[in-house]
Amino acid sequence: MKKIIFATNNTHKLSEVRALLVNIFEVVSLKELGFEEEIPETGKTLAENASQKSHFIYERYGLDCFSDDTGLVVDALGGAPGVYSARYAGEHATYEENVTKLLHELDGKQNRSAHFKTVVSLILDGEEFQFEGRVEGQILERRSGKSGF
Repeated sequence: MKKIIFATNNTHKLSEVRALLVNIFEVVSLKELGFEEEIPETGKTLAENASQKSHFIYERYGLDCFSDDTGLVVDALGGAPGVYSARYAGEHATYEENVTKLLHELDGKQNRSAHFKTVVSLILDGEEFQFEGRVEGQILERRSGKSGF
């Protein structure tokens, strides 16, 4: 079976993707590759970040790979937090701090429509392909759940 590198350190994402691609690819983690650094994410868009991560791994190892970047886009906040979702309340903010900031900024706003947007960058034989998906929703007025947005 053909191997492909998933350029993420997120073990939950890794297990989900492995289950989806079980009969298509052998998905190899960065840790299994021996790569334990953080890949820089300096793009201004989700697409730029996804591309940056997959190119980083491809250029270093020459192996087929893919990466993703996901952001929460809130209409009433002009698209924020978007590409900055993981660090919305600051560079080292927790999920809790990000949610608290978001709810505070939406306090009193009627329009609470939002969507999650994910961009996947796939490099096969040196050629990049990008895919985009989105899930529509609403931001509740109070916290629900335990894991971020």
